[in-house]
Amino acid sequence: QVQLVESGGGLVQPGGSLRLSCTASGFSLDSYAIGWFRQDPDKGREGVSCIATSNGSAYYRDSVKGRYTISRDNAKNTVNLQMNNLKPEDLAVYYCAAARRNYYRLCAQPPEYDDYWGKGTLVTVSS
Repeated sequence: QVQLVESGGGLVQPGGSLRLSCTASGFSLDSYAIGWFRQDPDKGREGVSCIATSNGSAYYRDSVKGRYTISRDNAKNTVNLQMNNLKPEDLAVYYCAAARRNYYRLCAQPPEYDDYWGKGTLVTVSS
């Protein structure tokens, strides 16, 4: 069964850190561009960071540059998102997605029918 599962969300104070993980079962992530997206009721869904299949190239939206780092752990079939210096506006449900296309297009364009998506993990930033 093909599945993506996000983990690592939770409640953190402003300035704190969390590491999200996206783990795949039923397929190998190293053949897919992987992206992290977030959604809250006010902004809708937005691409946060996406990583290429093999060369480590990555996209970050401007609001998270310098604070978030996306990385692959192919041995664990996992992609991580390290989030530092979290701000209240980072509050959202975070989703990961896997796609067989360019990583930038994954983040910047609408989803396609053959993308895989997880069910999301909630990140709350509050004092």
